[in-house]
Amino acid sequence: MAVERLLHRLGPTLHGTSLGAVALCVALWIRAKTVTQEERGNAARRALFVGLWPGLLWLMGDAAERRRHRDRRLGRRLR
Repeated sequence: MAVERLLHRLGPTLHGTSLGAVALCVALWIRAKTVTQEERGNAARRALFVGLWPGLLWLMGDAAERRRHRDRRLGRRLR
């Protein structure tokens, strides 16, 4: 129940974190272009890995928002 209460409050935070992950991915991608050729592959992989996060975080935020709206509509309250 504690996790459910936490997720109820995290919807907007997860959306913001998702946008932050996009910015981090772009920053890592730009950095990958500035490092030496030996380090470039690792830096590009790091940027691509971080690039997978925004979709997941956004969907988690959407799920939390939908759950919160559904609970409000049904008159449920979390203790």
